[in-house]
Amino acid sequence: MPVTHMLAASVGEVVACLIRVPSEVVKQRAQVSASSGTFHIFSNILCQEGIQGLYRGYKSTVLREIPFSLVQFPLWESLKALWSWRQDHVVDSWQSAVCGAFAGGFAAAVTTPLDVAKTRIMLAKAGSSTASGNVLSALHAVWRTQGLSGLFAGVFPRMAAISLGGFIFLGVYDQTRSFLLELGRESP
Repeated sequence: MPVTHMLAASVGEVVACLIRVPSEVVKQRAQVSASSGTFHIFSNILCQEGIQGLYRGYKSTVLREIPFSLVQFPLWESLKALWSWRQDHVVDSWQSAVCGAFAGGFAAAVTTPLDVAKTRIMLAKAGSSTASGNVLSALHAVWRTQGLSGLFAGVFPRMAAISLGGFIFLGVYDQTRSFLLELGRESP
């Protein structure tokens, strides 16, 4: 994958996180709240923490997403190239989807500690040292209290969900790309 593609993907992730992070903060707090509604949680965050409360975990989310993309996409391309070479023709869309599932699952596994840190930061009590957003401190605290198993908490559900997403997204992407390229060849 060319450097320009990786840079463009990284910039896209940074911008996408402007929307993703506030919704993730509200969602995660709703998941651990016994009875509060989504709007109530959203309002409480704004009243108690201000707009920065909605963006708690922004840096940690970006620090998770960029390495994830830097692992997933080159691995997906490499797996497709290897499969194409082994069968002596370009992979079909379903094969691209399988490569996407493996690439996504692997990227999910290796970035799980960053996901754990992001979640801890987003759910930390306002004003606590974890809530300050220092990813290395959050990782160290997990390591100190829970060890390696804490850093990889939730790794299998994360891998399963992202593998499925990679299968669907990258398979559909490849099928659509092939269709559009073929359509372009047929047009005068």
